[in-house]
Amino acid sequence: MSEDKQMSFLDHLEELRWRLVRIAIAIVIIGSIIFSFQEWIMDHVFLNLKDPSFISFRLMCQYFGVCVDDIPLSFQSTTMGGQFTYALMTSMLGGVVIGFPYIFHQIWSFVKPGLKQNEKSAVKGIVFYVSLLFFIGILFGYYVVAPLCVQFFGMYQISRSIQNIFTINSYMSTVLSTIFYTGLLFLLPVITYLFAKLGIISADFLTKYRKHSFVGILIIAAVITPPDVVSQIIVSIPILLLYEIGILVVKRVEKNKLKADTTSS
Repeated sequence: MSEDKQMSFLDHLEELRWRLVRIAIAIVIIGSIIFSFQEWIMDHVFLNLKDPSFISFRLMCQYFGVCVDDIPLSFQSTTMGGQFTYALMTSMLGGVVIGFPYIFHQIWSFVKPGLKQNEKSAVKGIVFYVSLLFFIGILFGYYVVAPLCVQFFGMYQISRSIQNIFTINSYMSTVLSTIFYTGLLFLLPVITYLFAKLGIISADFLTKYRKHSFVGILIIAAVITPPDVVSQIIVSIPILLLYEIGILVVKRVEKNKLKADTTSS
């Protein structure tokens, strides 16, 4: 469909509907493939996060001297459809994560025709950069945040008489939400860029409230990590770096906007 063609409100709704249908089909296809390998994925992608030989634990032991012993953790399913439900949910969420570039491309293709030519040029390659940041966040969540959560909660005991036998629902909810939300957090530079283009925020604003933002980031890190200082610091550092990158991005946007205004005048 031509971007220059004037579309009615119903035409926009129809296009949106078909893009949502394409997104749903992509998620179902990818999710179905993941579902067919559910046992291998569960054993080698999620349950191995409690294994002391997991790469993150080995690197922590090798370079930081923080070694993880055997995590006394067992799992159980306490509802009739518990295992099937989480196999299905994991498959669909996996479809969203793996299909994220296509999903964002569909959403962006719907929004893009409403932008001006200079705005389109300013956000050229946005699908690639958004997808890249999202996947970096997912990897960080999987290899850093999730193992720390599993290690802390798996080894924490009020009393030696109480065993950690988690339900699969509790375990998977913690791991999946931690990984997914970390992926979203890594989109911070993109969000600041878009807000800067819309004139909602400025570099001066971000610099002025840097200290307040740092406190907010520490709070976010405390929410998505175990309640120990080391884990919070490990998670906070990359988010703080992303915030600083966001300031540089906004400064560049303002510089280009000033240059464009000077040229036009």
